[in-house]
Amino acid sequence: MTQKIAPDVKLGRDVKICDFVNLYGCEIGDRSKIGPFVEIQKGAKVGKNCKISSHTFICEGVTIENNVFIGHNVTFINDVYPRAITEDGRLQTDDDWVCVPTVVKQGASVGSSATLLCGITIGENAVVGAGSVVTKDVPANTIVAGNPARILRKINRAKGRTNESTISRS
Repeated sequence: MTQKIAPDVKLGRDVKICDFVNLYGCEIGDRSKIGPFVEIQKGAKVGKNCKISSHTFICEGVTIENNVFIGHNVTFINDVYPRAITEDGRLQTDDDWVCVPTVVKQGASVGSSATLLCGITIGENAVVGAGSVVTKDVPANTIVAGNPARILRKINRAKGRTNESTISRS
C-alpha cells in the first residue's frame, strides 16, 4: 500500500482513495473518490460524492462542496503574496502569512490543469474550462475559460446539459 494518510484525516463512508496520495488534516465526505498523486492539506474540506482526479493539489483553506468534479492536475492557491522568506531574511512560518479561503460550490466542475487563485468562489453548477486561470468569482450556472478565465455563457439548467457545439473554441 502506498497511501500516505495521516491519522487526523476525517473520512466519510465509502470513500475511495487510490494509491500514491498525501492526505493530512483534511475532511473527505461520503462516497467521494480521490485519484492517484493527489495532495489534500490540513483544513481543506471535500464534500460528498466528489471526484478529485489525479495530480491535483488542494491546499489549506479550500472548501469543495458536494457533487463537485475536479479534473486532473488542478491547482488551488491560498496565498496572495507567496514568499519563501520574511523581510528580515528568515524562512516564513505559519505566523508570517495569511491563508485566504476558496470555495467551490455544489455541483461545479473544474477542468484539467485549471489554476484557481485564492479568495474566490466557484458558483453552484459552474464549469471552469481546462487550462483556465481563475482570478475572480465565477457565478452559478456559468461556463468560464481562458487566462484569465472569462464568462463564455450561462448554463441552461432546464436542459440539464450544455450543447458543446455552441461553445466558441477561438
